[in-house]
Amino acid sequence: MKTKFFLIVLAVAVFIVSGCSNRAVYQNLQLNKKQECRRLPVTEYDDCMRDMEQSYEEYERQRKQVIENKAP
Repeated sequence: MKTKFFLIVLAVAVFIVSGCSNRAVYQNLQLNKKQECRRLPVTEYDDCMRDMEQSYEEYERQRKQVIENKAP
């Protein structure tokens, strides 16, 4: 009985985790970075926020470029 319950919970967890898209992960990381920027002194805030301007599309393009360049 416990084994079946564990397998069901495990299957649901895998399903939920696999449902996170790359875009959602990127956006959550950006939100976390922005929160960190808010903790910085005012003099460093603008520079920190400027680093957050990259769109997901630009990030994905650069990521694919790096992957293609590493391929043998």
